[in-house]
Amino acid sequence: MFYGLNNIIKQILPKGLFYRSLIIVATPIILLQIIITVVFFDSLWIKANKGMTRSLVSEIRTLYDVYTIPDTEQKQAIINLYNQNFDFVISLKENKIFPKAPKERWYSPMDRSLRRELKSSFEAASYWFDTTSYKELVELRIKYKNGFIQIFFPKHKISPSSARIFALWITLPGLLLIFIAIIFLKNQTRPIVNLSKAAESFGKGEFIKEFRPSGAKEIRQAAYEFDRMRKRITIHLNQRSEMLSGISHDLRTPLTRLKLQLALLKQQDLAKKMSDDIEEMERMLNEYLEFSRHQKNEETEKINLNYIIQDLIKKYENKQIKLSLEPNMEINIRPNSIRRCLANLIDNGLSYGKKVEILSNKTKKNITIFVDDDGPGIAESEYDKVMKPFYRIDKSRSQNKSGVGLGLSIANDIIRSHGGNISLEKSPLDGLRVKISLPL
Repeated sequence: MFYGLNNIIKQILPKGLFYRSLIIVATPIILLQIIITVVFFDSLWIKANKGMTRSLVSEIRTLYDVYTIPDTEQKQAIINLYNQNFDFVISLKENKIFPKAPKERWYSPMDRSLRRELKSSFEAASYWFDTTSYKELVELRIKYKNGFIQIFFPKHKISPSSARIFALWITLPGLLLIFIAIIFLKNQTRPIVNLSKAAESFGKGEFIKEFRPSGAKEIRQAAYEFDRMRKRITIHLNQRSEMLSGISHDLRTPLTRLKLQLALLKQQDLAKKMSDDIEEMERMLNEYLEFSRHQKNEETEKINLNYIIQDLIKKYENKQIKLSLEPNMEINIRPNSIRRCLANLIDNGLSYGKKVEILSNKTKKNITIFVDDDGPGIAESEYDKVMKPFYRIDKSRSQNKSGVGLGLSIANDIIRSHGGNISLEKSPLDGLRVKISLPL
């Protein structure tokens, strides 16, 4: 039971740190205002309203009794004193029809209090009052003989004016405190948001030009450590790329000398075999250079992925390549790296099959690209192994000797450097399907 309730509360509560912190700050203020308001209205306003209304009704009852005095001059003198000292406007309406339909508001505390006190002093059908027709006055009619006594008195006699002032004093400072809390919370959560954005961008392989730690001591320390880690990883990747490029480039010189020496060799059979081995080594070095070249810092830019795919397949003339692309595939990527990745996958598909299909799909969080071929495919047990550099299968897909086993490795490295994922599946064309997922 408690576990289910906990899940419901988690679904209702906001997920962001700023809004959760705002709830922590604002909830006590709102609860305190509600408690103070309830206590005030129950203990002060309602009781004061009740006492003022009771006093007023007593005065009106006394005034009603004055009309029973037979001496007309004495009666008029008392009525004049009421009009003068109590801000009453009193008049006797003889032979007038007494209204039956009440105009009181059931939701108004002032109307309820006045009705309750009048009911205790007069009969139920012998009074009528209106608190809405006049802004500052209340009209009261009490049945008397063939007509009624009409009395006008100020509303402040039965409604304390301090209620509105109290409501303003309660709400305005509370709103001001919540507004100040929003400003401070915004300043405190902004460094965490910036840190999470920087980490997300770095995870996607985007180049971060400058990152300035800010905020509280603990947040600043976490940001410093992240920045140091980012710089160490960047230096390590650059050093690896430079080392691979240097080794591959330096090996080309002795290979060129070996080619020249083989050209002068008289034993042509032996020279042919050695030349084939040297050519394979050159292909390996070229792919090795490509494998290390994409590690260099290339600026990310927002581009429509469809443009890259459509431009890429232009060089594959007279090839069976079918496209099924979803529109509006804009994403922040390193265009040259993605172009290299897709080129490797298309080359592999055309090397081992005759037909390639490229499909794309877009969701709120990801862009997915499928590259299918109709080749012999790869056994499921080999899916993880073919992602390793220079790994070659000894079965059907290794019959083509032009590759050295770096195509899928380069593609895997490029996609993962963008924070994405690449996986292999059985293709609907009975070949291999490469599934690429890139985060938006």
